[in-house]
Amino acid sequence: MSRPSDIARTDDLVLTDLYQEAKFAIFERLLEQLETKSIVGGAKSAAVRVEIEEAIHRHSARAGMALNSVERIRLADDLQNEVAGLGPLEPLLRDASVDDVICNGPMRIFVEKGGRLHRAPARFRDTAHMMTIIQRIVGAVGRRVDESTPYVDARLQDGSRVNVVVPPIALDGPMLSIRKVRAQPLTAGDMVRGGSLSQEMLDFLERAVRARLNILISGGTGSGKTTLLNLLSSYIADHERVITIEDAAELKLQRDDVVRLETRPPNVDGTREVSARDLVRNALRMRPDRIVLGEVRGAEAVEMLQAMSTGHDGSMATLHANNDRDAFARLEMLLSFGGLNSDPRALRRYVASSVQLVVQIQRLFDGSRRITSISEVTGVEGEVYSLNQLFLFDEAGGPNGGHRTLSRRPYFAQRLSRAEVVPAWGRP
Repeated sequence: MSRPSDIARTDDLVLTDLYQEAKFAIFERLLEQLETKSIVGGAKSAAVRVEIEEAIHRHSARAGMALNSVERIRLADDLQNEVAGLGPLEPLLRDASVDDVICNGPMRIFVEKGGRLHRAPARFRDTAHMMTIIQRIVGAVGRRVDESTPYVDARLQDGSRVNVVVPPIALDGPMLSIRKVRAQPLTAGDMVRGGSLSQEMLDFLERAVRARLNILISGGTGSGKTTLLNLLSSYIADHERVITIEDAAELKLQRDDVVRLETRPPNVDGTREVSARDLVRNALRMRPDRIVLGEVRGAEAVEMLQAMSTGHDGSMATLHANNDRDAFARLEMLLSFGGLNSDPRALRRYVASSVQLVVQIQRLFDGSRRITSISEVTGVEGEVYSLNQLFLFDEAGGPNGGHRTLSRRPYFAQRLSRAEVVPAWGRP
């Protein structure tokens, strides 16, 4: 059995130039051997593993390289990943505790675990090695990155999102970010136990979805908006037809009648783009009961609010904003991008009549994710939106903060009463 000290020393060894030079010396000879013997198969092929172990043995004997059993296994695993995987990224992507993998050049690799970034015991040999792996990643989804197209944003086959930026626009070498998709989405129980929201808040949100309130989820990057949207979408009744629209498909709705649409970026000639606005317009012709928009970030806000206000009750979307009131200011700005430049008061009345609920979610300094407020939109008073705040996260409420219920008399109590299950405080 490997001792922790052995593994720690091996992690340190992997980061050295000596280890990288030895690995690639073996790798080059290994490729020749595999080609000569016409050995084919994936990274887990038994024949490939045998060749790797023999190549390590030959190199160790020739170079006088002394390796213990832990180091030999690590080197063999690394070579397998180079042959048919994603090199040093492979074990990080397989690690279920890792949410994001971030590479700032070939030598600095970080992972996000539990909302915090940590330096990973991994590196590329050099920039050329990193670019080889990057091309392997984007090539698998029919994309390429080079000086003429120095950035790529794409969805991998497993649903993970990848963003690549390379020189000349990346001044310090290639940059790579991969946001993994959980094999099993977080459940309601997971989120309550993790403190993202209280059971009372969860009950309310479930009733709000079943009562077909239009819901806007607001928050910053990485705050958990898509995770929450996925959870709320699970409360939609089975008989309803749902159309989801995303830039990179992440939602996993466990239902039969769901249509998943994904935008398409323009090609190198700037043509063939399919925007979120195009998809929302088309979705309105597909007899949807509800439309779920992964993120409102442009002119599609016009069509999304049109859907919310013209018989597609219960539609949902996310938006980047720091608090509930900022969310409406941003929504107004996006509506202007779409050509909706009416009188500000009339515009606010239109927004207030379209959106009934705004849920604010935030990633805190300790990396945890919390729903910080749930507010109803009750109308417009003067120049401002009238909000009825029902729940609030209080950072002073205990060691890790706590959620408080501010009102048990929601403005939309009558609609909540028509939901399948009604909490006592939600009845008119």
